[in-house]
Amino acid sequence: MTHDATTPAAGSAAAANQPLSSEQARALSEQQWRERLSPEAYQVLRQAGTERPYTGEYWDTEEAGTYSCRACGTELFTSTTKFDARCGWPSFYAPTDNDRITYIEDHSLGMTRVEVRCSNCDSHLGHVFAGEGFDTPTDLRYCINSLSLNLTKSDN
Repeated sequence: MTHDATTPAAGSAAAANQPLSSEQARALSEQQWRERLSPEAYQVLRQAGTERPYTGEYWDTEEAGTYSCRACGTELFTSTTKFDARCGWPSFYAPTDNDRITYIEDHSLGMTRVEVRCSNCDSHLGHVFAGEGFDTPTDLRYCINSLSLNLTKSDN
């Protein structure tokens, strides 16, 4: 059976719409992650890939709601901190809780960046950049792959 980036493998915790605990997420083998995620989501979340700009599901979404990790279901960002950075990826100026994000210095591609990962399941989300001059409360831009996220729309 095949499934797209938004449809988890049948029988998985995501299929039942249940978030994974850290213990459950960290106990999954890479094969189980491959079964749980689409090939595109697996490449981004588990292999630190990047989707092409302006192609992701949420880069220009303005709907109200909560963004969760596509791999484990942990709530990471809200639409109230999302802004248009004109970069082609969903951008946020702050996570819902800083403890839900792991920060890793990244020296790939001949530059120094800060990679952001889900603290619950250690999946790659994107990068955070500081000092770019955006008119936001934090002067941070969390540049996140749409394939790393699921949006739960609010009722409002």
